[in-house]
Amino acid sequence: MLRVAEQYVGTDTGRQRRANEDSMLARSPLFVVADGMGGAQAGEVASRLAIESFQHGLDDTTDAEGSLAAYARAANVSIHERSQTNAEHAGMGTTLTAVYVGAEEVAIAHVGDSRAYCLRDGGLLRLIEHPQRSVITRALGPEPEVEIDTRSYRARDGDVYLLCSDGLTTMVPDALLAEILLAHGRLRDAGEALIAAANEAGGRDNITVVLLRVEEVALAPASLADDPATLTGIPALGANGSVEPISPAVEEPQSRIGGGAAPVTLEPPLALAAESEHRVSPRSPRQPPPGAPPRPRRRRRLRRVLVTGIVLAVLALIAAGVYVTAQSVYFIGTNSRGLVTLYSGFPYELPGGLKLYAKDYVSGVSATTLSAQRRKTLLDHSLRSEADAAELVRSLELGELK
Repeated sequence: MLRVAEQYVGTDTGRQRRANEDSMLARSPLFVVADGMGGAQAGEVASRLAIESFQHGLDDTTDAEGSLAAYARAANVSIHERSQTNAEHAGMGTTLTAVYVGAEEVAIAHVGDSRAYCLRDGGLLRLIEHPQRSVITRALGPEPEVEIDTRSYRARDGDVYLLCSDGLTTMVPDALLAEILLAHGRLRDAGEALIAAANEAGGRDNITVVLLRVEEVALAPASLADDPATLTGIPALGANGSVEPISPAVEEPQSRIGGGAAPVTLEPPLALAAESEHRVSPRSPRQPPPGAPPRPRRRRRLRRVLVTGIVLAVLALIAAGVYVTAQSVYFIGTNSRGLVTLYSGFPYELPGGLKLYAKDYVSGVSATTLSAQRRKTLLDHSLRSEADAAELVRSLELGELK
């Protein structure tokens, strides 16, 4: 069974663009990159609308390709309708590359000239092809209907998948992409190096990089409780599903006369009979003499067990409460590249590097473009609802807040 063991998400405006029209989603096991196009910030709107269609994950993971295609078509409808009703957004569109990591396969949905690669056994495999690299032959938004390319690949333990906008691939050739990926063990280091390489080559467009490494994990072995025949002293299920009691084992005496005869019991000598009445059977627990106080050790042990159980239960309740609350609160900050970012959870980090927050959405707005007063009020890590925080970020992307 596959799972995502490591991931990295990064985006950069580049050296020749004033705004970042790329959007991305990294919510394991779903990853999406969208590269918007259109004037007056319309490209930013198109890519954001595309990402919003995937925000809640896949409803049907049994048909990952079909689900990805359905979400892409829904995004196309949303973008096209916006472009038809708003003159400023007329003609806007976006490319899209979406990847879903399933139990055994990686499913991909693709529109336009964004790319997806797989690094395997030292070689870089291009997973999607585009017939004319310099021309966007298809995009989400310009037309009421769009053709979605989908495919699935059998994944292997250790595979590294790269999703990126063409701001990377037009600046960095595939051979150098592979060289950079192989030169860095950590995906964060590799991702930062890829963005730096694109900027060093000219940085003519926005650069977005999503990296993920998958690993194979073994399923938990079947419990012994699944096979009642291997257990003793535990009720087994009968043919009709009812519980069949297991009779307690009867210890047989050591001497038998004949195969089916009753067991022979040996009577103690008369001289020992009276004495035996006062002896405690070796199979019975020793009883304290009448009037003796209860054993303090046992009471202390029971008390310790009880207190420990209560403490663990309280801690579990507190942890559950923190987790549930963290899923419903959001705050706005910046990522390592200075872009305004929406986070879920609490803006704190515990000792040992345990973060109480997770990155939810990275906008294309650099905090340096905001006024000092706006940065002070927006990036103060105030806790907000998801709707309020998302609306603020959306207003920033639309240029409604400065």
